[in-house]
Amino acid sequence: MHAEPALRRPSRILTLAAVALPLAVAVADDVRVRRHLHAARRDPLTGLAGRDALLARTAQLARAHRGLLHVLVADVDGLKTVNDTLGHAAGDILIAAVGRRLGPWAQARGGLAARLGGDEFGAVVVLPQAARLREVTALHTLLARPVDHGGQILHDAAGQALHPAVSIGTARATDLPDAADASRLLRGADMAMYRVKTGEEPLGYTATRHDAYTPTVHGRRPGRPGTHLPVA
Repeated sequence: MHAEPALRRPSRILTLAAVALPLAVAVADDVRVRRHLHAARRDPLTGLAGRDALLARTAQLARAHRGLLHVLVADVDGLKTVNDTLGHAAGDILIAAVGRRLGPWAQARGGLAARLGGDEFGAVVVLPQAARLREVTALHTLLARPVDHGGQILHDAAGQALHPAVSIGTARATDLPDAADASRLLRGADMAMYRVKTGEEPLGYTATRHDAYTPTVHGRRPGRPGTHLPVA
């Protein structure tokens, strides 16, 4: 057997290195792609983003549009009754309808909508202060339209057209000293929504600094099931 010329051996080493490098790059790219897909994951029922995406978008907009930034939290009232009387499939249709309406509404106002979990939604938008009440009122009307599924209007147990009943609370970045703190704005909007939901405040109520700094219990605002605390 003839020995291979020594000058050819380095080329084989180079060939192996050339193969290994693209593989390493491909693996790194795959990791980046998977991380990107995970970060962009959307709620399968509504197609909306999740809480983390909402907080990131809020922080971004707070830096660029602090004077116009509004965060909203919307809660669907009576979902348990719908689930109990019409079934969970009907409840899912109702939640999906709210998501389909809220998403484009927020996007058209330079923002983002998200499903926070269960029957609760959040949105961040850029709005002139003078238009806030008009916009929130119009959104409330939009979300309360009858629910259509497959070209048919859904009806409740009494035979009436099913309308989502939604409570909406708002927080303005200009009302808070640390407006870049997205979670603080979201907490304020959540507290404002709760005050509207319980009838303590009317539709269009905007969170005060006190609302935004209401203490939480295990990350949940007072008044939520399981906290057993009165609203301060």
